[in-house]
Amino acid sequence: MKKSLLYVYLFLTSAVAFAQNVSFSGKITDAESRPLEGATVHLLNTNFGAVTDASGNFTIANVPASKYSIAVTAVGYASVQTEVQVGSDAPALTVTMTESVTQLDDVVVTAQKTEESLQKIPFSISALSARKVNEYRLWNIKDITAIVPNLYSSNPGDNRNVTSIRGITSTSYDPAVATYIDGVNQFSLDTYIAQLFDVERIEILRGPQGTLYGRNAMAGVINIITKEPGNTTRGFVEANIGNYGQQRYGFGVRTALIKDKLFLGVAGMYDRNNGFYKNDFYQNDFDKKHNVTGNYYLKYLATSKLAFTLNVKQSINRNNGAFPLAGSPQDALANPYRVNQNATTTLVDNIFNSSLAVNYAGNALNFTSLSTYQSNYRIYKEPIDGDFSPIDGVTIINDYGKDWNNVKVYTQEFKLSSPAATSSPLKWTAGAYLFHQDNPVKQATHFGEDAAFIDENAVPHTYILNTSTGTSNGLAFYGQATYTLVEKLDITAGIRYDYEHKKQQVHGQFFADGVPDAIFETKADTTATTSFSAVSPKLSLSYRFTDNNTLYITGTRGFRAGGLTQLSSDPSQAPLYAYKPEYSFNGELGTKNSFLDGRLQLNAAIYYITVNDAQVPTLIATDAITVTRNAGKLTSKGAEVEVQATPIKGLQVDYSFGLTDATYKNLRLPNDNAEVNYDGNRQIFTPRHTSMLALQYTYTFNAENNLRLILRGEWMNLGDQYFDLANQIKQSGYSILNARAGVAFRQFELMFWGRNLNDAKYIAYAYDFGATNLGNPKNYGATVRWNF
Repeated sequence: MKKSLLYVYLFLTSAVAFAQNVSFSGKITDAESRPLEGATVHLLNTNFGAVTDASGNFTIANVPASKYSIAVTAVGYASVQTEVQVGSDAPALTVTMTESVTQLDDVVVTAQKTEESLQKIPFSISALSARKVNEYRLWNIKDITAIVPNLYSSNPGDNRNVTSIRGITSTSYDPAVATYIDGVNQFSLDTYIAQLFDVERIEILRGPQGTLYGRNAMAGVINIITKEPGNTTRGFVEANIGNYGQQRYGFGVRTALIKDKLFLGVAGMYDRNNGFYKNDFYQNDFDKKHNVTGNYYLKYLATSKLAFTLNVKQSINRNNGAFPLAGSPQDALANPYRVNQNATTTLVDNIFNSSLAVNYAGNALNFTSLSTYQSNYRIYKEPIDGDFSPIDGVTIINDYGKDWNNVKVYTQEFKLSSPAATSSPLKWTAGAYLFHQDNPVKQATHFGEDAAFIDENAVPHTYILNTSTGTSNGLAFYGQATYTLVEKLDITAGIRYDYEHKKQQVHGQFFADGVPDAIFETKADTTATTSFSAVSPKLSLSYRFTDNNTLYITGTRGFRAGGLTQLSSDPSQAPLYAYKPEYSFNGELGTKNSFLDGRLQLNAAIYYITVNDAQVPTLIATDAITVTRNAGKLTSKGAEVEVQATPIKGLQVDYSFGLTDATYKNLRLPNDNAEVNYDGNRQIFTPRHTSMLALQYTYTFNAENNLRLILRGEWMNLGDQYFDLANQIKQSGYSILNARAGVAFRQFELMFWGRNLNDAKYIAYAYDFGATNLGNPKNYGATVRWNF
C-alpha cells in the first residue's frame, strides 16, 4: 500500500517538476479603457486566481505554460470567459469589460463537474447568477418555478419541496430532482436545505443526469454554489421587512486570514413571519415560523495546486403550523388561507450539513476528494393533526428523543479529471461515489373519539406505535469524456454503474386505553432487505457553426432509487413491500446561440422522455404514511425556449417558456380491493406550460457614484395541472404579477417589492385525498442592502 501511494505521488509530482512555470499577467479595463480595480481573474479548473489592483493589473505566479480558459468578473460588469495562451513569450492579456446594463454575462458553470461556459454544454441548462437571484428576489428553491422552463416546485407548508422538471416529479423521499449545494448531494428530503442566501450561482440541469450525478437525478439537477472567500474582503448586510410579519435579516463576510493561504467565510440569515393562514378552531395565526441558517467556510491553499476546504451549513427551523391544509380544494378556495384544525403543534426541524473537499490541480490530472456528513432531526413537540379537521380523529406523535427521527448520511466521492493545462482534444472525468444512510423512525398514530368518521375500521381511544430502523448503502463508478473529432464537432460519451442495498426492520405495538396488546406485538415484527443496480449511459454530439452558435443532440438515462415501503401503519396487517428503481430515458435536440455582440442569447430544445416502472405514491391519511409502488409507464414530450437580451442600454429582458405533455401510457392502482385503470391520465405537479417574462430598466443618474433607478416587472403564467393521479384535483391556468423598484447608490440598495400583486388564489399543493394548500397571497415589503 505504501509503495502504491509512493508511485502515485511520484507520478503526480514528476509532471510538476519538469513543467515550465511562468508568470501570467494582464490588465482589465472598461469600455473607455479605464482600469478596473477589484476585478477577479480565475483560470478555470485550477486554484490559480488574482484580483486587479488600482491600475487594473494582475499577476499570477508559477503558472505552467499551456492553453487555459479564464473567467473575469467585476461588480457592475458582464462577466467574460475567453481562451488564453500562457507562456514565456506570450503577450500580456488585456480584457475589456462592458457594463452589465448593456451586455449579457458569459456564464461559467460546473454542470459537468468541470468549469466551462454554459453555452458550450450539449444539453439544456439554466443558470441564475447572484445578481439574478437578487433581482428575482429568490428566498427559497421553490421560487425558481417557471423562471426555468418546465420546472414547478411547491410544498404543503413544511418546507420539503416537491419539484417537477419536464413532467418527472418527486413522489417520495427519494426525489426525482437531485439538489446539490457546493457539490454536496442533499441526499433526501430529510437533509434538504431549501433556503437561499449568500448564493454565487444556481445551475438547473434539465433531463436525466444519471451519468455524473447518479441516483435521483432522473428529471435533472439543481446545483447551488455559494460564495467562497478569497484575498479580497467582501460581504453584505441585508434587511427585509414585509406584511404578514415578514422579516429576513442576513449578513456575510469573506476574507483572507493569511493572504494567499488561509481564507474564512461566514454568512448567516434569520427569517420569520406570522404566517399567511388563520386557524378558525383557535382563532389565531396558524403557520407562524422562524428559521436560522448559517454557512461557514475555511479554505487552506497549501500550494498553488493543492487546496483544502471545510464547509459547514446548518438550518434551524421552527414552524407553529407545518401543514396549513384545508380539508378539500373546494374549502381552500371558498375560504382562502383559513384552516380548522384542533391539534396544533410546533415543528422542530434541525438540519446539519458538513463537507471536507481536497482539490489538487496538477499538470497530469486533477483530483478531488469530497467527504460529507448530513443529519436531520425532525419532530413535532405535541401531537399533530392527522386528519386536518376540527374533529377528534387522528393525531400523530413522534417526539421520542433524539435517537429517533434523526436521519444521518455519510458520503464519499473521489473524482479524477483531465488537467486544465492541456491542448489535448480529449477532456475526461472519472470517479467513484459511496454512501451510508441511517434512518431510525418512531411514530405513533392515535385514534380519537371521532376516528370512525375518518376510517370506519378505526377503534377509538387506541393507537399504534411503529418503530422502524432503516439503513442504505451504495457505491457507484462513473466516467465521461468529450473528444473533439474535428475543429467544430465534439462527441461526449459517459457511463455510470450504481449499486444499492437497503434493509428495514419494523416493530409495531397496539395500545388500547394505554395497555399494550402482546399478541399484536408478536405479529408486528418484520424485516426486509432489497438490492438493485443501475447502469446510466450518455451520448451526445454537438456542432459549432460559429463560436456563438451550437447545435446538439443528446441521449441520457437516469434512475430513481428503489426501496422498501410499509403498506399500512399496522405492520401486523401487511409485510414490507420492496419497490423497484424507476428508470427514465431522455432524447433531446437543441441549439444555443448568441447574437448582437453578446446582447442577445437564444436557447431552444425539444425532448422526448420515457419512464418505466414509475414509482407512484399514495398517502394513507388515516395511517399518515405514504405507500410507494411501481405502477405505471409515463411518457413526456415538449419544447423549451429561453431568451435573454439587452436591446438598449439599461433594458434587460428575460423570457422562458416550456411546454410539457406528460401522460401515463399505463397506470393501474388498487382501490377498495379492485384495480382502477388510469391509462391516459396526466402526470401530477406538472403544468401544461410554464412562462415567465421579466423586464427590468436601470437608469443611471450619476455614473461616478453609481446612482441608479431600477424598475422591474415579472409576469408568470402556468397552464392547467393536476395533483392526484385520478385527475380529479385540478388547478386551471393562472397568472402571477411581481414587481420590484428602488434606487441604488454605490454599494447601497433600497428596493420595494411585491409578490402576487394580482392576488391570484390558486392551488399550489394538494394530497390525493384532498387536503389542499394555496399559493402565497399578495405580499409586499422593502429590502435594504449594503455590499462591501
